[in-house]
Amino acid sequence: MRKTGILMPVSSLPSRTGVGEMGAEAYHFLTLLKESGIRIWQILPMNPVGYGNSPYQPYSSCAGDELYISLDTLYEEGLLKERPEGFHEYATKVDYDAVRLHKEPYLREAFQTFLTSGGCETKDYQEFADQSWVYEYGAFRALKKANGGCCWNEWKQEDKMWPDARTDLAPELETEVQYHMFLQYVFFSQWMKLKEKANAYDIQIMGDVPFYVGVDSVDVWAAKDNFLLDTDGRPIFIAGVPPDYFSATGQRWGNPIYNWEYLKENNYQFWVDRIGYSSKLFDIIRIDHFRAFDTFWKIPASCPTAVEGEWIEAPGYEVIDTLKEKIPGVNLVAEDLGDLRPEVLELKDHYHLKGMKILVFSIETKGKYAYDSFRDVENMIVYTGTHDNDTLMEWYHNLTCAAKRKVRRFLTREGIRQGSVKDRLLAYTLKSKAEYAIIPMADILGQGKEGHLNTPGTVGSPNWEWRMPDFTLAGKELKRYKNLITFRN
Repeated sequence: MRKTGILMPVSSLPSRTGVGEMGAEAYHFLTLLKESGIRIWQILPMNPVGYGNSPYQPYSSCAGDELYISLDTLYEEGLLKERPEGFHEYATKVDYDAVRLHKEPYLREAFQTFLTSGGCETKDYQEFADQSWVYEYGAFRALKKANGGCCWNEWKQEDKMWPDARTDLAPELETEVQYHMFLQYVFFSQWMKLKEKANAYDIQIMGDVPFYVGVDSVDVWAAKDNFLLDTDGRPIFIAGVPPDYFSATGQRWGNPIYNWEYLKENNYQFWVDRIGYSSKLFDIIRIDHFRAFDTFWKIPASCPTAVEGEWIEAPGYEVIDTLKEKIPGVNLVAEDLGDLRPEVLELKDHYHLKGMKILVFSIETKGKYAYDSFRDVENMIVYTGTHDNDTLMEWYHNLTCAAKRKVRRFLTREGIRQGSVKDRLLAYTLKSKAEYAIIPMADILGQGKEGHLNTPGTVGSPNWEWRMPDFTLAGKELKRYKNLITFRN
Protein backbone atom coordinates (compact mmCIF):
# COMPACT_ATOMS: atom_id res chain seq x y z
CA MET A 1 0.00 0.00 0.00
CA ARG A 2 1.33 3.42 -0.94
CA LYS A 3 1.86 5.89 1.89
CA THR A 4 2.62 9.58 2.20
CA GLY A 5 5.04 10.88 4.80
CA ILE A 6 6.34 14.14 6.21
CA LEU A 7 9.99 14.74 7.04
CA MET A 8 10.04 16.91 10.15
CA PRO A 9 12.82 16.92 12.79
CA VAL A 10 11.57 16.90 16.37
CA SER A 11 13.82 19.93 16.97
CA SER A 12 11.86 21.93 14.38
CA LEU A 13 8.43 21.53 16.00
CA PRO A 14 6.74 24.50 17.70
CA SER A 15 6.85 24.53 21.49
CA ARG A 16 6.93 26.92 24.44
CA THR A 17 10.68 26.51 24.93
CA GLY A 18 12.43 27.46 21.67
CA VAL A 19 12.99 23.91 20.43
CA GLY A 20 10.67 21.09 19.47
CA GLU A 21 9.91 18.68 22.29
CA MET A 22 7.72 15.72 23.17
CA GLY A 23 4.85 17.68 24.67
CA ALA A 24 1.43 19.00 23.65
CA GLU A 25 2.64 20.53 20.38
CA ALA A 26 4.06 17.19 19.21
CA TYR A 27 0.70 15.55 19.86
CA HIS A 28 -1.02 18.36 17.97
CA PHE A 29 1.35 17.71 15.08
CA LEU A 30 0.28 14.06 15.05
CA THR A 31 -3.35 15.16 14.91
CA LEU A 32 -2.61 17.34 11.87
CA LEU A 33 -0.89 14.40 10.18
CA LYS A 34 -3.79 12.07 10.93
CA GLU A 35 -6.39 14.53 9.65
CA SER A 36 -4.39 15.02 6.44
CA GLY A 37 -3.95 11.31 5.73
CA ILE A 38 -0.19 11.28 6.43
CA ARG A 39 0.95 7.76 7.34
CA ILE A 40 4.68 8.23 8.02
CA TRP A 41 6.49 10.78 10.20
CA GLN A 42 10.17 10.75 9.35
CA ILE A 43 12.48 12.36 11.88
CA LEU A 44 16.22 12.95 12.12
CA PRO A 45 18.38 11.35 14.85
CA MET A 46 17.28 12.41 18.34
CA ASN A 47 20.54 11.44 20.03
CA PRO A 48 22.40 14.06 22.12
CA VAL A 49 23.89 16.42 19.57
CA GLY A 50 27.61 17.02 19.73
CA TYR A 51 29.96 19.07 17.60
CA GLY A 52 28.18 21.75 15.58
CA ASN A 53 24.80 20.65 16.99
CA SER A 54 24.75 17.95 14.33
CA PRO A 55 22.48 14.97 15.01
CA TYR A 56 25.00 12.95 12.98
CA GLN A 57 27.81 13.55 15.52
CA PRO A 58 26.01 12.48 18.72
CA TYR A 59 27.33 11.50 22.13
CA SER A 60 25.49 8.18 21.99
CA SER A 61 23.69 5.85 19.57
CA CYS A 62 21.05 4.96 22.16
CA ALA A 63 20.59 8.01 24.36
CA GLY A 64 18.11 10.76 23.55
CA ASP A 65 18.86 14.47 23.82
CA GLU A 66 17.35 15.94 26.98
CA LEU A 67 16.66 19.05 24.90
CA TYR A 68 13.48 17.33 23.65
CA ILE A 69 12.05 16.58 27.10
CA SER A 70 8.77 18.42 27.67
CA LEU A 71 8.97 20.60 30.77
CA ASP A 72 5.18 21.02 30.79
CA THR A 73 4.81 17.24 31.03
CA LEU A 74 7.22 17.19 33.99
CA TYR A 75 5.04 19.83 35.67
CA GLU A 76 1.86 17.86 34.97
CA GLU A 77 3.47 14.77 36.50
CA GLY A 78 4.29 16.68 39.68
CA LEU A 79 8.05 16.79 39.17
CA LEU A 80 8.09 20.60 38.92
CA LYS A 81 6.42 22.94 41.42
CA GLU A 82 5.50 25.59 38.86
CA ARG A 83 4.77 25.53 35.14
CA PRO A 84 7.86 26.91 33.36
CA GLU A 85 7.54 30.24 31.61
CA GLY A 86 7.69 30.42 27.85
CA PHE A 87 11.11 30.90 26.26
CA HIS A 88 11.84 31.84 22.63
CA GLU A 89 8.37 30.48 21.94
CA TYR A 90 7.98 31.85 18.41
CA ALA A 91 11.62 31.78 17.33
CA THR A 92 12.27 30.58 13.78
CA LYS A 93 15.77 29.35 14.70
CA VAL A 94 16.84 27.03 17.52
CA ASP A 95 19.40 28.65 19.81
CA TYR A 96 20.75 25.40 21.24
CA ASP A 97 22.96 26.90 23.94
CA ALA A 98 20.30 29.30 25.19
CA VAL A 99 17.61 26.63 25.30
CA ARG A 100 19.89 24.27 27.23
CA LEU A 101 20.62 26.98 29.80
CA HIS A 102 16.90 27.66 30.14
CA LYS A 103 15.90 24.03 30.57
CA GLU A 104 18.66 22.71 32.82
CA PRO A 105 17.47 24.19 36.17
CA TYR A 106 14.02 22.70 35.59
CA LEU A 107 15.47 19.32 34.69
CA ARG A 108 17.62 19.29 37.81
CA GLU A 109 14.62 20.28 39.94
CA ALA A 110 12.66 17.40 38.43
CA PHE A 111 15.54 15.04 39.22
CA GLN A 112 15.61 16.06 42.88
CA THR A 113 11.85 15.59 43.16
CA PHE A 114 12.19 12.18 41.50
CA LEU A 115 14.85 11.16 44.04
CA THR A 116 12.95 12.33 47.11
CA SER A 117 9.71 10.73 45.93
CA GLY A 118 11.38 7.33 45.53
CA GLY A 119 11.13 7.27 41.76
CA CYS A 120 14.40 5.36 41.50
CA GLU A 121 12.82 2.44 43.35
CA THR A 122 10.02 1.85 40.86
CA LYS A 123 10.04 -1.29 38.71
CA ASP A 124 9.84 0.69 35.45
CA TYR A 125 12.86 2.78 36.33
CA GLN A 126 14.90 -0.18 37.53
CA GLU A 127 14.20 -2.14 34.33
CA PHE A 128 15.24 0.82 32.22
CA ALA A 129 18.37 1.58 34.27
CA ASP A 130 19.50 -2.06 34.13
CA GLN A 131 20.26 -1.76 30.42
CA SER A 132 24.04 -1.77 30.06
CA TRP A 133 24.23 1.39 27.96
CA VAL A 134 22.34 3.56 30.48
CA TYR A 135 24.95 3.66 33.26
CA GLU A 136 27.77 3.87 30.70
CA TYR A 137 26.16 6.93 29.18
CA GLY A 138 25.65 8.56 32.58
CA ALA A 139 29.31 7.95 33.44
CA PHE A 140 30.40 9.37 30.09
CA ARG A 141 28.43 12.58 30.60
CA ALA A 142 29.56 12.95 34.22
CA LEU A 143 33.23 12.48 33.35
CA LYS A 144 32.94 14.71 30.30
CA LYS A 145 31.66 17.51 32.53
CA ALA A 146 34.44 16.85 35.06
CA ASN A 147 37.01 17.16 32.25
CA GLY A 148 35.79 20.53 31.05
CA GLY A 149 33.61 19.20 28.24
CA CYS A 150 36.49 18.22 25.97
CA CYS A 151 36.59 15.08 23.83
CA TRP A 152 37.12 11.90 25.88
CA ASN A 153 40.51 11.20 24.26
CA GLU A 154 41.80 14.36 25.98
CA TRP A 155 40.57 13.44 29.46
CA LYS A 156 42.72 12.45 32.39
CA GLN A 157 44.15 8.98 31.77
CA GLU A 158 42.13 7.30 34.52
CA ASP A 159 38.88 8.76 33.14
CA LYS A 160 39.83 7.95 29.56
CA MET A 161 40.31 4.31 30.54
CA TRP A 162 37.41 4.06 33.02
CA PRO A 163 35.42 1.55 30.88
CA ASP A 164 38.26 -0.95 31.30
CA ALA A 165 38.51 -0.68 35.10
CA ARG A 166 34.93 0.35 36.05
CA THR A 167 36.12 1.79 39.36
CA ASP A 168 33.64 3.40 41.73
CA LEU A 169 33.13 7.07 41.03
CA ALA A 170 33.32 9.85 43.62
CA PRO A 171 29.93 10.69 45.21
CA GLU A 172 29.49 13.97 43.33
CA LEU A 173 30.23 12.20 40.03
CA GLU A 174 27.87 9.37 40.90
CA THR A 175 25.09 11.90 41.49
CA GLU A 176 25.74 13.36 38.05
CA VAL A 177 25.60 9.84 36.58
CA GLN A 178 22.21 9.28 38.20
CA TYR A 179 20.98 12.63 36.87
CA HIS A 180 21.71 11.64 33.29
CA MET A 181 20.19 8.20 33.83
CA PHE A 182 17.02 9.95 35.04
CA LEU A 183 16.99 12.17 31.95
CA GLN A 184 17.24 9.12 29.71
CA TYR A 185 14.37 7.44 31.53
CA VAL A 186 12.21 10.55 31.09
CA PHE A 187 13.19 10.88 27.43
CA PHE A 188 12.35 7.23 26.74
CA SER A 189 9.04 7.43 28.61
CA GLN A 190 7.91 10.59 26.84
CA TRP A 191 8.99 9.33 23.42
CA MET A 192 7.31 5.94 23.74
CA LYS A 193 4.01 7.58 24.73
CA LEU A 194 4.27 9.84 21.70
CA LYS A 195 5.07 6.88 19.45
CA GLU A 196 2.14 4.94 20.90
CA LYS A 197 -0.17 7.81 19.97
CA ALA A 198 1.28 7.95 16.45
CA ASN A 199 0.73 4.22 15.98
CA ALA A 200 -2.82 4.54 17.29
CA TYR A 201 -3.36 7.11 14.52
CA ASP A 202 -1.97 4.57 12.00
CA ILE A 203 1.18 6.69 11.62
CA GLN A 204 4.57 4.96 11.49
CA ILE A 205 7.70 6.63 12.80
CA MET A 206 10.72 6.48 10.49
CA GLY A 207 13.91 7.07 12.46
CA ASP A 208 17.29 7.89 11.00
CA VAL A 209 20.34 5.87 12.07
CA PRO A 210 23.70 7.24 10.90
CA PHE A 211 26.08 4.59 9.58
CA TYR A 212 28.93 5.98 11.68
CA VAL A 213 29.10 7.20 15.28
CA GLY A 214 30.82 10.32 16.57
CA VAL A 215 34.36 10.00 17.92
CA ASP A 216 33.36 11.96 21.03
CA SER A 217 30.77 9.42 22.08
CA VAL A 218 30.14 6.76 24.66
CA ASP A 219 30.02 4.28 21.76
CA VAL A 220 33.73 4.80 21.05
CA TRP A 221 34.89 5.53 24.61
CA ALA A 222 33.28 2.40 26.08
CA ALA A 223 34.16 0.04 23.21
CA LYS A 224 37.42 1.27 21.70
CA ASP A 225 38.26 -2.05 20.05
CA ASN A 226 35.34 -1.62 17.66
CA PHE A 227 37.18 1.25 15.94
CA LEU A 228 40.54 1.93 14.32
CA LEU A 229 42.15 4.16 16.98
CA ASP A 230 45.70 4.86 18.07
CA THR A 231 46.91 4.27 21.63
CA ASP A 232 45.66 7.74 22.66
CA GLY A 233 42.15 7.03 21.41
CA ARG A 234 42.42 9.18 18.29
CA PRO A 235 41.13 7.89 14.95
CA ILE A 236 43.78 6.56 12.59
CA PHE A 237 41.35 6.88 9.70
CA ILE A 238 38.36 9.15 9.17
CA ALA A 239 35.02 8.56 7.45
CA GLY A 240 33.62 10.68 4.67
CA VAL A 241 33.09 10.71 0.92
CA PRO A 242 35.35 11.82 -1.95
CA PRO A 243 34.71 14.97 -4.03
CA ASP A 244 31.10 14.99 -5.26
CA TYR A 245 28.10 17.17 -6.09
CA PHE A 246 28.25 18.85 -2.68
CA SER A 247 31.98 19.57 -2.32
CA ALA A 248 35.03 19.78 -4.60
CA THR A 249 37.24 18.52 -1.77
CA GLY A 250 34.82 15.84 -0.60
CA GLN A 251 33.28 15.58 2.84
CA ARG A 252 35.54 14.82 5.79
CA TRP A 253 33.05 13.87 8.49
CA GLY A 254 35.52 13.09 11.27
CA ASN A 255 33.85 9.86 12.40
CA PRO A 256 36.18 6.96 13.21
CA ILE A 257 36.26 3.95 10.89
CA TYR A 258 35.05 0.58 12.19
CA ASN A 259 37.45 -2.25 12.96
CA TRP A 260 35.50 -4.74 10.86
CA GLU A 261 37.75 -7.69 11.74
CA TYR A 262 37.11 -7.21 15.45
CA LEU A 263 33.38 -6.68 14.87
CA LYS A 264 33.20 -9.94 12.92
CA GLU A 265 34.98 -11.84 15.71
CA ASN A 266 32.24 -10.60 18.04
CA ASN A 267 29.36 -11.46 15.69
CA TYR A 268 28.69 -7.78 14.94
CA GLN A 269 27.20 -7.33 18.41
CA PHE A 270 27.76 -3.59 18.28
CA TRP A 271 25.45 -3.35 15.26
CA VAL A 272 22.92 -5.76 16.76
CA ASP A 273 22.70 -3.71 19.96
CA ARG A 274 22.50 -0.43 18.08
CA ILE A 275 19.83 -1.42 15.55
CA GLY A 276 18.02 -3.54 18.12
CA TYR A 277 17.50 -0.57 20.43
CA SER A 278 16.49 1.66 17.51
CA SER A 279 13.85 -0.89 16.55
CA LYS A 280 12.15 -0.20 19.89
CA LEU A 281 12.01 3.51 19.16
CA PHE A 282 11.02 3.45 15.49
CA ASP A 283 8.75 1.47 13.18
CA ILE A 284 11.04 1.99 10.18
CA ILE A 285 14.82 2.48 10.39
CA ARG A 286 16.48 4.50 7.65
CA ILE A 287 20.19 3.66 7.39
CA ASP A 288 22.00 6.85 6.47
CA HIS A 289 24.95 6.31 4.08
CA PHE A 290 23.85 2.74 3.38
CA ARG A 291 26.48 2.43 0.66
CA ALA A 292 29.16 2.00 3.35
CA PHE A 293 27.82 -1.52 3.97
CA ASP A 294 29.28 -2.26 0.53
CA THR A 295 32.30 0.03 0.28
CA PHE A 296 33.41 2.94 2.47
CA TRP A 297 35.79 5.86 1.88
CA LYS A 298 38.78 5.51 4.22
CA ILE A 299 40.60 8.83 4.75
CA PRO A 300 43.93 9.07 6.61
CA ALA A 301 43.34 11.16 9.73
CA SER A 302 46.30 13.33 8.75
CA CYS A 303 44.52 14.51 5.58
CA PRO A 304 42.73 17.86 6.12
CA THR A 305 40.21 17.12 3.35
CA ALA A 306 38.54 14.02 1.92
CA VAL A 307 40.50 14.11 -1.33
CA GLU A 308 42.97 11.45 -0.16
CA GLY A 309 41.47 8.08 0.61
CA GLU A 310 40.53 4.71 -0.79
CA TRP A 311 37.39 2.63 -1.19
CA ILE A 312 37.40 -0.41 1.08
CA GLU A 313 34.94 -3.31 0.88
CA ALA A 314 32.71 -3.88 3.91
CA PRO A 315 30.99 -7.13 5.02
CA GLY A 316 27.50 -5.81 4.32
CA TYR A 317 25.84 -9.17 3.63
CA GLU A 318 27.21 -10.65 6.85
CA VAL A 319 26.10 -7.67 8.92
CA ILE A 320 22.58 -7.48 7.50
CA ASP A 321 22.14 -11.27 7.71
CA THR A 322 23.06 -11.03 11.38
CA LEU A 323 20.65 -8.14 11.97
CA LYS A 324 17.82 -10.02 10.26
CA GLU A 325 18.53 -13.11 12.37
CA LYS A 326 18.95 -11.38 15.72
CA ILE A 327 16.21 -8.74 15.33
CA PRO A 328 13.13 -10.46 13.86
CA GLY A 329 10.87 -8.11 11.95
CA VAL A 330 13.38 -5.25 11.77
CA ASN A 331 12.24 -2.86 9.03
CA LEU A 332 15.19 -1.23 7.26
CA VAL A 333 15.27 1.22 4.36
CA ALA A 334 18.39 2.46 2.62
CA GLU A 335 19.72 5.93 1.88
CA ASP A 336 21.39 4.98 -1.40
CA LEU A 337 22.01 8.36 -2.98
CA GLY A 338 25.11 9.45 -4.84
CA ASP A 339 27.44 7.91 -7.39
CA LEU A 340 27.21 4.22 -6.49
CA ARG A 341 28.80 1.13 -7.90
CA PRO A 342 26.28 -1.56 -8.99
CA GLU A 343 27.13 -3.78 -6.04
CA VAL A 344 25.49 -1.30 -3.64
CA LEU A 345 22.15 -1.64 -5.43
CA GLU A 346 22.59 -5.41 -5.61
CA LEU A 347 23.06 -5.47 -1.82
CA LYS A 348 19.96 -3.34 -1.30
CA ASP A 349 17.86 -5.41 -3.71
CA HIS A 350 19.05 -8.69 -2.19
CA TYR A 351 17.17 -7.75 0.99
CA HIS A 352 14.31 -6.01 -0.88
CA LEU A 353 15.10 -2.76 0.89
CA LYS A 354 13.55 0.46 -0.33
CA GLY A 355 16.02 2.95 -1.73
CA MET A 356 15.60 6.69 -2.32
CA LYS A 357 15.14 9.09 -5.19
CA ILE A 358 15.17 12.87 -4.90
CA LEU A 359 12.98 15.02 -7.15
CA VAL A 360 15.48 17.88 -7.44
CA PHE A 361 18.14 15.41 -8.62
CA SER A 362 15.79 13.51 -10.91
CA ILE A 363 14.47 16.36 -13.06
CA GLU A 364 17.23 17.30 -15.48
CA THR A 365 17.12 20.98 -16.36
CA LYS A 366 20.37 21.53 -18.27
CA GLY A 367 19.77 19.39 -21.36
CA LYS A 368 17.25 19.60 -24.16
CA TYR A 369 14.47 17.98 -22.17
CA ALA A 370 13.49 17.65 -18.56
CA TYR A 371 12.97 14.06 -17.48
CA ASP A 372 12.41 11.98 -14.38
CA SER A 373 13.97 8.72 -13.21
CA PHE A 374 11.53 7.47 -10.59
CA ARG A 375 7.97 7.79 -11.89
CA ASP A 376 7.24 4.07 -12.42
CA VAL A 377 9.36 2.45 -9.68
CA GLU A 378 7.40 0.98 -6.76
CA ASN A 379 9.82 -0.44 -4.16
CA MET A 380 11.25 2.97 -3.41
CA ILE A 381 10.88 6.18 -1.41
CA VAL A 382 10.57 9.41 -3.36
CA TYR A 383 11.39 12.76 -1.78
CA THR A 384 11.18 16.30 -3.03
CA GLY A 385 14.40 16.74 -1.07
CA THR A 386 16.11 15.70 2.17
CA HIS A 387 17.67 17.55 5.08
CA ASP A 388 20.85 17.95 2.98
CA ASN A 389 19.23 19.57 -0.07
CA ASP A 390 18.00 23.00 -0.96
CA THR A 391 14.30 23.27 -0.28
CA LEU A 392 12.11 22.70 -3.33
CA MET A 393 11.44 26.40 -3.84
CA GLU A 394 15.06 27.33 -3.12
CA TRP A 395 16.12 24.88 -5.84
CA TYR A 396 13.55 26.20 -8.32
CA HIS A 397 14.29 29.89 -7.74
CA ASN A 398 18.02 29.23 -8.25
CA LEU A 399 17.41 27.82 -11.74
CA THR A 400 17.94 29.89 -14.86
CA CYS A 401 14.86 31.21 -16.63
CA ALA A 402 15.39 28.61 -19.38
CA ALA A 403 15.64 25.79 -16.83
CA LYS A 404 12.46 26.96 -15.09
CA ARG A 405 10.63 26.84 -18.43
CA LYS A 406 11.85 23.27 -18.97
CA VAL A 407 10.50 22.26 -15.56
CA ARG A 408 7.10 23.86 -16.26
CA ARG A 409 6.89 22.25 -19.72
CA PHE A 410 7.83 18.90 -18.21
CA LEU A 411 5.01 19.16 -15.65
CA THR A 412 2.56 20.13 -18.41
CA ARG A 413 3.55 17.09 -20.49
CA GLU A 414 2.90 14.96 -17.38
CA GLY A 415 -0.64 16.36 -17.26
CA ILE A 416 -0.04 18.53 -14.18
CA ARG A 417 -1.19 21.97 -15.28
CA GLN A 418 -3.06 23.52 -12.36
CA GLY A 419 -1.68 25.52 -9.45
CA SER A 420 1.61 27.15 -8.60
CA VAL A 421 4.93 25.56 -9.49
CA LYS A 422 5.18 24.36 -5.90
CA ASP A 423 1.71 22.76 -6.10
CA ARG A 424 2.56 21.08 -9.38
CA LEU A 425 5.89 19.71 -8.16
CA LEU A 426 4.28 18.32 -5.01
CA ALA A 427 1.44 16.84 -7.07
CA TYR A 428 3.95 15.17 -9.37
CA THR A 429 5.77 13.65 -6.38
CA LEU A 430 2.56 12.42 -4.77
CA LYS A 431 1.41 10.81 -8.04
CA SER A 432 4.52 8.64 -8.20
CA LYS A 433 4.04 4.86 -8.02
CA ALA A 434 6.70 4.66 -5.32
CA GLU A 435 5.45 2.95 -2.17
CA TYR A 436 6.45 5.91 0.02
CA ALA A 437 6.38 9.59 -0.96
CA ILE A 438 7.93 11.80 1.71
CA ILE A 439 7.95 15.59 1.68
CA PRO A 440 9.94 17.82 4.06
CA MET A 441 7.69 20.16 6.02
CA ALA A 442 9.58 23.19 4.63
CA ASP A 443 8.45 22.11 1.15
CA ILE A 444 4.84 21.78 2.29
CA LEU A 445 5.14 25.35 3.56
CA GLY A 446 6.74 26.51 0.29
CA GLN A 447 9.76 27.95 2.08
CA GLY A 448 12.91 28.98 0.26
CA LYS A 449 16.35 29.47 1.76
CA GLU A 450 14.83 30.19 5.18
CA GLY A 451 13.76 26.53 5.39
CA HIS A 452 17.18 25.12 4.47
CA LEU A 453 18.18 22.68 7.22
CA ASN A 454 21.77 21.63 6.51
CA THR A 455 24.57 22.23 4.02
CA PRO A 456 26.85 19.17 3.77
CA GLY A 457 30.53 19.88 4.26
CA THR A 458 29.85 22.82 6.59
CA VAL A 459 29.69 22.89 10.39
CA GLY A 460 27.73 25.05 12.81
CA SER A 461 25.16 27.80 12.41
CA PRO A 462 22.79 27.99 10.57
CA ASN A 463 22.78 24.20 10.13
CA TRP A 464 20.12 22.27 12.06
CA GLU A 465 18.51 25.45 13.39
CA TRP A 466 15.36 25.72 11.24
CA ARG A 467 12.19 25.79 13.32
CA MET A 468 8.47 26.19 12.61
CA PRO A 469 7.14 28.77 15.11
CA ASP A 470 3.49 27.65 15.02
CA PHE A 471 1.08 25.37 13.17
CA THR A 472 -1.03 28.03 11.43
CA LEU A 473 0.42 27.74 7.93
CA ALA A 474 1.20 24.01 8.26
CA GLY A 475 -2.43 23.25 9.09
CA LYS A 476 -3.70 25.21 6.09
CA GLU A 477 -1.21 23.71 3.63
CA LEU A 478 -1.72 20.11 4.78
CA LYS A 479 -5.45 20.58 4.39
CA ARG A 480 -4.93 21.87 0.83
CA TYR A 481 -3.08 18.71 -0.14
CA LYS A 482 -5.36 16.28 1.68
CA ASN A 483 -7.13 15.08 -1.48
CA LEU A 484 -3.84 14.26 -3.20
CA ILE A 485 -2.54 12.54 -0.07
CA THR A 486 -5.62 10.44 0.57
CA PHE A 487 -5.94 9.57 -3.15
CA ARG A 488 -2.40 8.26 -3.03
CA ASN A 489 -3.12 6.23 0.09
